Formats: sequence, C-alpha cells, structure tokens
Amino acid sequence: MNKPLRRVAIFCGLLVLALLVRVNWVQFVQGDELKNDPHNRRVAIERYSTPRGNIIVDGKAITGSSTTDSGDFKYKRTYKNGKMWAPVTGYASQAFDANQLEKLNDGILTGTDDRLFFSRTVDMFTGSKQKGGNVVTTLDAKAQKAAFDGLGKQKGAVAAINPETGAILALASTPSYDPSTFAGMSNKDAEAYNALQKKNNPDEPMLNRALRQTYPPGSTFKVVTAAAALENGLYNDVDSSTRSPLPYTLPDTSGIELKNEGNIPCKNATLREALRVSCNTVFGKISADLGNKKMKAEAEKFGFNDPGINTPVRASESIFPEDNRPQNAMAGIGQASNRATPLQMAMVASAVANHGKLMKPYMVDRLVATNLNVVQQHTPQEMSQPLSPENAQKIQSMMETVVKSGTGTNAQIPNVTVGGKTGTAQHGENNKDNPYAWFISYAKTDKGTPVAVAVVIEGSDTLRDDIAGGKLAAPVAKHVMQAVLEGEK
Repeated sequence: MNKPLRRVAIFCGLLVLALLVRVNWVQFVQGDELKNDPHNRRVAIERYSTPRGNIIVDGKAITGSSTTDSGDFKYKRTYKNGKMWAPVTGYASQAFDANQLEKLNDGILTGTDDRLFFSRTVDMFTGSKQKGGNVVTTLDAKAQKAAFDGLGKQKGAVAAINPETGAILALASTPSYDPSTFAGMSNKDAEAYNALQKKNNPDEPMLNRALRQTYPPGSTFKVVTAAAALENGLYNDVDSSTRSPLPYTLPDTSGIELKNEGNIPCKNATLREALRVSCNTVFGKISADLGNKKMKAEAEKFGFNDPGINTPVRASESIFPEDNRPQNAMAGIGQASNRATPLQMAMVASAVANHGKLMKPYMVDRLVATNLNVVQQHTPQEMSQPLSPENAQKIQSMMETVVKSGTGTNAQIPNVTVGGKTGTAQHGENNKDNPYAWFISYAKTDKGTPVAVAVVIEGSDTLRDDIAGGKLAAPVAKHVMQAVLEGEK
C-alpha cells in the first residue's frame, strides 16, 4: 500500500474508532442521564405506550389506564376515587410527570424495571405487549374512607399505622384533588393542574398534609414528655404526686407564668391526672427539669429530627428544637418551635401501644410482576425503642384514663380498650389564628393492637372557643379505629 492510501486508511480507522468510543460513551456513560432527561420525549412516549400497572388496595386496583387521543401517547392514567387516594398514589401525568408512589415505582408500573427482565423476556417470545407490574399497598380501604369522610370539608389530615408492623393503614389529607383531571396533555388538563397550584389555590389541595406538613403538636406531645420523665427516672410512679407548683413560672423569665386551660387540678398532680386533664404546668416543668438535651434525645427516639423517614414517600422532618430553657419548657407541651407531621404523632401513639417498640412505617407491602411473581417483599423493621415495656405500660394506662374519664371520651368504643391524648395547638402571631385540633390514639383487643391513629384539623367552620382535639379530632380517630377493628373480625 502506497503512502497516501495508508494515510487515508489510518484516518478512516481513527474515525471509526472515534465513532465507536462516542457510541459507547453515549450508551453506557450518558445512558441514564439521557433516559432521565425531562426533554427526552421518547421516554414519555414509551411510558404511555402500554397500560400502566396498578396500585392495589385490599386486592383491588385503585388506578387504571384508558386510551387517549393525545398525539404520541396511546394511554393515560385513570384513578378510582382519586381525591380520597391522592395522598397515597400521587399522580402520573403525560404533561406534568409523576410523584409519590407513581413516581417512585415508575419502572415497575411501566414494565421497564430490570427486576421484570424475566417477564419481559417471556412477553418477547410470546409476542405479547410489554406490561407493567403492580404495587400492592398496606392500606385499608375502609379505614381510608373513614378518615377521608371524617375530615369532610375541614382542612386536615389523618395517619393510621399498625403498631405491631409499621404498616400504614390510612393516609388522608383534605382538601384533596383528583389526579385524573390532569393525567393527559390537553389544554383542559393544563388548566386543571394550574388551578391546583398554591399561587392559584391558597388551600393547597396538592399538599400531602399527612406526610409533608408539620404542625405544633400541642398537648399530644405530652405523651413524649411523660415518656422522657419515666425513662430518665424523674418520676417512676404515675400515681404519685409530682413536684408541680401552681402557678408555675417559666425558667429564666421575669415572672412569665405558664397557663393551664381553665380551672383544672394541676398543683402537684400525678402524671396520670396531669395527662387526663392536660396540665400545661406539670409537663412544662417536667421538660424544664429534664433539660433540652434529654428532651431532645427522647423525642428523637420517637422519630423527631430524622429527615430520612421514607414510607417510601419521604415524610417532612418533624422537629424538636435545640432551645433555651423557657422555650424548651414550651416545647415540652408541644408549642414554641416544636413541629410534627401527623405521621410522626401516629408513630408516637404506635410506639406506646407496641410496648415501647417503634416499627418503621411503610405503605408498600410488595411489588409483583404481571405473572404475579413477587419482585420485592417488604419485611417489617424495628426503628427504635423509645421506652421500656414497663414504662410503655404505664403510659398506656395513662392514655386509657384520658379516654375513659378525661378529655378524650369522644373516642370511646364499646368493648374495646382505647388510649388517647387530645391536643389544641395555638398558632399565629400572638396565637391570633384558630388553633389546631389534635388527637392521637390506639385501640387494642384480646387479639392485639391493630391500629394507632393521629388526626389533625387545622381549619373548620367551628367557632374558636369550640375548637378542641376532643371535640373535632377524636370522633374522626374513633371512626378510623372502628373501621380497622371491623376488618379484624
């Protein structure tokens, strides 16, 4: 070969080599980046080229797919009772992507997940179209309906957990939205989506209040403060007098008194009596006596200050603050900078009900292929041990007194042992806004303790003086517990 031909051959060889390097770079190095690029329309076209798999509750699909005329997209997502289930499913939209379970399990639902390789291979040989797998949840349909219907037109949320496993049984948030209204690509879908955004709707119907909104937990947090008192040996007997003066002056202040709600017997009250009538002075002083470090440590055992609580949908971080002495006393009664999600307070009730053991909350039981083979099975996991079984038993007895003869009597269920704690949390500048109504509880029978619940109502048409956890939130919790118990029979 003469010299000019050799140069041309070498040059062509280098071009071919460069092309091979580039192809491999794009395919293996940039592949995931290009696949996940929001501007890559091919991914969206593939996602909606076949019916999505379904999200399952109690053996029945709460989602579906229907054919569409949206250009390149053959199918779009549909939802059954979308408003009730939106806090669980999230949405899948041709125009606005997806979130929550729809997003986190997109590979399973579309059939592209590598764990569905065998199923896809069978489809290829049989000539069948690719199908998505299903997401089987832990939710209880009757409990979810009880929660959603109980909230009604009020703004608020409900979280219910099985204390023994951590399985989430209900997750309701109101006001809510129907994901079906913007599942497509039309102008009507865009208008529906935009109408739900915070700038256009101050009620924020797309906010998942059960997982993503934090509130001052108010007096429901006194359960955590009681746990801290017992665990740190400040008090041992829940029926012995506490060292609680009345009035009680906040530490390091110039005579600022911590008030109780009404004329209730709080001077040197026992822990049981203090929880029954909800004494701010007793629990504020306990928090001050223990100090911020011990209070914070106990709260963290229940899940506070943990940004990594995934259900698998991530919950907002509940906060017990690192604070000065007077603010720490207020945090001990669920005020000041203390903030909690409804899920977090359900976890508090759950740990007490489960003999002091906190199970990690989860809402996906298993992922299954189209041939019903289990791709992934969840195993319940212990998250922490916030209090000893002995101290958990003591707090159970205190919470059961609250429901039997205290502020939580509206949660009573015939022939069922119910423990609970009410809360009325002040908020707004100088507490000028209507307070939040809280209730946390559990129900137990001879068979076990199948449910713990937290309810918060942040807005209603009720007059300010009538807003209280026992009046507004406890009946909702009662109906949710009854729904779960009915399913246990």
